[in-house]
Amino acid sequence: MKDLYLGLMSGTSADGIDAALVDFSQACPSVIATHYTPYSGDLKSRILALCQQGENEIHRLGELDVELGKAFAQAVKMLLNTQSIPANEIRAIGSHGQTIRHLPFSNPGFTLQIADPNIIAAETGITTVADFRRKDMALGGQGAPLVPAFHQHIFASEKIDRAIVNIGGIANLSLISKARPVIGFDTGPGNVLMDAFIQLHHGKNHDENGSWAAQGNVHPDLLNRLLADDYFKLAPPKSTGREYFNLAFLNKYIDPSIPDEDIQASLAELTAQSIIDAIRKNLSSGEILICGGGVHNGHLMSRLQMLAQPDFTVNSTQQYGFDPDLMEAMAFAWLASQTLNRLSGNLPKVTGAQRSAILGGIYYP
Repeated sequence: MKDLYLGLMSGTSADGIDAALVDFSQACPSVIATHYTPYSGDLKSRILALCQQGENEIHRLGELDVELGKAFAQAVKMLLNTQSIPANEIRAIGSHGQTIRHLPFSNPGFTLQIADPNIIAAETGITTVADFRRKDMALGGQGAPLVPAFHQHIFASEKIDRAIVNIGGIANLSLISKARPVIGFDTGPGNVLMDAFIQLHHGKNHDENGSWAAQGNVHPDLLNRLLADDYFKLAPPKSTGREYFNLAFLNKYIDPSIPDEDIQASLAELTAQSIIDAIRKNLSSGEILICGGGVHNGHLMSRLQMLAQPDFTVNSTQQYGFDPDLMEAMAFAWLASQTLNRLSGNLPKVTGAQRSAILGGIYYP
């Protein structure tokens, strides 16, 4: 008997909705079907505008909550229709939603994801689990990252230490060691600063294959100033978002006399070096597996491989049969299964919560 859950994810980059239908009937989960729904330029702009303070926020939030709920539901229906899979075969949907604020270090700290799960459940006819992060925060945690528990489930090994790195807008890390409990935290910017800088200067959403960064030279003084930022000095547990790492952050550090391509090269190096530095502080050797959109940035991947030598190998999660673009959607399908089976979904040593807990709210159709 298959044990089917459907995970929905839209990350910090706000590019679109990843949907993954996952079978958890075997020890190693398998992806049955996938669907990707890109956001329009207008929708992405409205999402990113809500990530910063502005006028009429509550009204704009309410409208987007409904609009994204319908978009998430449509992604589910498209996936199931293309595979001719009836909704009643799916035990539940796990929806991450779209983060518009994540401020764990505020007083009080809070996080907010939208895409109304009531609409997802009503329009798909499938039980939906959502709002995974706030229970962890209610217990004193950061509410993030949540994927290390899933990474532990599928990548734990008695033979080798592994670092699983998801490079989305923000880069998050799961350190799975033979000798101690899992460590996980946000290392800092993934693609977010590179994306913002190329958008500002070339009107592009991202630096395709890192080609612009590859044309420049790393500016050592700029890189050192960026790496000296307080976030990189924080001890885990820690998490962050585009509320912190954005153009305003970058403007504190850049010198207008530096060529733009050198700034882009330095931003790529910041992402690569902050990731490898975080790994080296916790592991002496092992295997680094990359997932998320950053895996498609050839320049960034080459820098990670160079900085990791000779102690670590760097590969994509595809090496073990897991599509790097779907790891987070798979994780939220797994978190939904944990919730319905009344099992915990957080790792207190990762998030800083007082205890492990069943995460999320359940919305019946």
